[in-house]
Amino acid sequence: MRSATITRQTAETDISVTINLDGTGSYDNQTGIGFFDHMLDQLARHSLIDMTIRAKGDLHIDDHHTVEDTGIALGQALAQALGDKRGIVRYGSCLLPMDDAQVRTALDLSARPYLIWNVTLPTAQIGSFDTELVREFFTAFATHGGITLHVDMLHGINSHHIAEATFKSVARALRQAVETDPRKADAIPSTKGAL
Repeated sequence: MRSATITRQTAETDISVTINLDGTGSYDNQTGIGFFDHMLDQLARHSLIDMTIRAKGDLHIDDHHTVEDTGIALGQALAQALGDKRGIVRYGSCLLPMDDAQVRTALDLSARPYLIWNVTLPTAQIGSFDTELVREFFTAFATHGGITLHVDMLHGINSHHIAEATFKSVARALRQAVETDPRKADAIPSTKGAL
């Protein structure tokens, strides 16, 4: 089973993440931040990674610590579930439209974290959610998941559509990358022999 459970407890947050890479995209995410839960649900559904997240954070201050620490824990869970990455496709990409928004994602499960972020959210908030936290989440996720992650917004007017297209595009690329390659299911996908 390619699955993992990570718990992360700090003075600011208490987070538990459980994932199964070979799932059907089922989800049960409860962070106390409605819009963020909606985005995490999209990430699970479109990656086909089963995901259960429980997060309690210092929301009386703001959403920042909860969003960032959830990204950290989810990245750690992904890295743990992938193990030595034997047999995975490794790379994934997606060009995803959502109404006015179009987002392109390319990623490599390389163990070399790097984020290229060309996404502009035109409003400071979506409801009560600070839009700058979308980047914070993906920074934490890529760093702790060991992902080289490139995200480019090609079009977009509506912040909700742009953010949702971003989560869905990353999810679809991730779905490709974590799949088992039927032609090389017994091999590490690198000429170095390790990732």
